[in-house]
Amino acid sequence: MNKELEHQFVTELEDNQNIVHKVCSLYTNDKDSHNDLFQEITIQLWKAYPKFRGDAKFSTWMYRVALNTAITLYRKSKKRVKTQDFDSVLYKIKATDYDDTEERQLKLMYDAVKQLGDIDKALVFLYLEDKDYTEIAETLGISEVNARVKMSRVKNKLRTILNP
Repeated sequence: MNKELEHQFVTELEDNQNIVHKVCSLYTNDKDSHNDLFQEITIQLWKAYPKFRGDAKFSTWMYRVALNTAITLYRKSKKRVKTQDFDSVLYKIKATDYDDTEERQLKLMYDAVKQLGDIDKALVFLYLEDKDYTEIAETLGISEVNARVKMSRVKNKLRTILNP
């Protein structure tokens, strides 16, 4: 990979890393697992970046890779996220501490969302990120109608969880 492409990747990742942090918060329960998943998503983003065509926004592509990585690992092991060696792809990515002040206000919602299935979690996450149904459908690889129907069902599930 050429240096310009590496620089573009690092810049985009640093500018959008809160997306990855949010996905990690949704699919992990402790700081170590969060950091492991963050590292694994970063590796997968790095591996996939040469194939990024720019058909969608970088952030949309990043959501898709991050969610797919988290869902795949979540399905493999619901307790512990396995990672790969990061040293071979470390390119001095400056990580900043994650400020979860805003997310703490949504703790009850996140706890409820964690009780949902993995695809439903991704759907709610994108919805809470103010993505429109077209972008949600594109990110999850489903039709827009399917995204709307699933979201309606998930809202009903969340109402039941939050108001037993």
